Amino acid sequence: MARVDVTVRGAGVFGLSVAWACARRGAKMRVIAAEGLGTGASAGLVGALAPHVPEAWNTLKQFQLDSLLMAEGWWQAVRQAGGVDPGYLRSGRVQPLADAAAVELARARAAGAAAHWGKAAEWRVEPATGGEWEPVSPSGWLLRDTLTARLSPRGAGRALTAALRASGAEVVEGEGAEEGLVVHATGWQGLLALSDWFGRKLGGGVKGQAASLRFAAQDLPQIYAGGLHIVPHADGTVAVGSTSESDWQSEAPDGQVETLIARARAVLPCLAAAEVVERWAGIRPRAASRQPLLGAWPGRPGHFIANGGFKIGFGLAPGVAEAMAGLLLEGRDDLPEAFRPETLLGS
Repeated sequence: MARVDVTVRGAGVFGLSVAWACARRGAKMRVIAAEGLGTGASAGLVGALAPHVPEAWNTLKQFQLDSLLMAEGWWQAVRQAGGVDPGYLRSGRVQPLADAAAVELARARAAGAAAHWGKAAEWRVEPATGGEWEPVSPSGWLLRDTLTARLSPRGAGRALTAALRASGAEVVEGEGAEEGLVVHATGWQGLLALSDWFGRKLGGGVKGQAASLRFAAQDLPQIYAGGLHIVPHADGTVAVGSTSESDWQSEAPDGQVETLIARARAVLPCLAAAEVVERWAGIRPRAASRQPLLGAWPGRPGHFIANGGFKIGFGLAPGVAEAMAGLLLEGRDDLPEAFRPETLLGS
């Protein structure tokens, strides 16, 4: 076969997205899915593409904002290329406000949203109306934003794989040979391997659990309440999640997922009788910096790292993909300094 320009190790959202961004630029691609396709944290249920709070602005928040704003067109191009729907919808998000102090804080943050989001999205406080798809709000007030979007994690993986194959890329399930430049997007196990390589802890895995309920709300906004995401999807299910467990013994779902389900039903009573379709658990990659780890692998010429998406990997994926493709194929380094491996190593 023709020479491979870039090999990507890992078929999670970062690996597939980087491969797609390179393929769109005409590169000959090989993706090595050593653990198989549709596995790991990128094969979860939730798929909430939710922005950070628009205050104490920093590099990560700006990078995430840019990625969220490009997401609709980016995922539409993936769908058109491969003919598979990734389940993207800029659905917006509603949050209940607990008390008068929470209402005041939410209103104050509107200025930050106006400054940083501009006219691209709204952040507003509005009265609760008691509608069926509305969270219980002790204060009688809700926060609504129009920037939040949703994506089917598994649908996104299938859509990216289809787009890559349609472009002529080779997708290898199992082990395969590396050619050309090599991008390591190997999830939490990859962070452990990096830690061994450099002799210091650069990150690891955090367990997350979620559930899927049968309830048709596919065009309705997400709900976010006290750290709990409730995300309607196009297939007539609602995902609820997730936990963040640094101390875990098993990768399987356990009793904590039942707590998530109970919390979701308390926040949104219309889910009280909804059938539980699936209970899921997976290990998400979190870098020691708590920011994505992107760029050249120090001391290993021709090798690059794209890892550490943790809970916001799907929202960051378009931005990560385009920045990494620019670095790999055009020599254009637009990566924030805080994300570079050498920055974490120097800390």
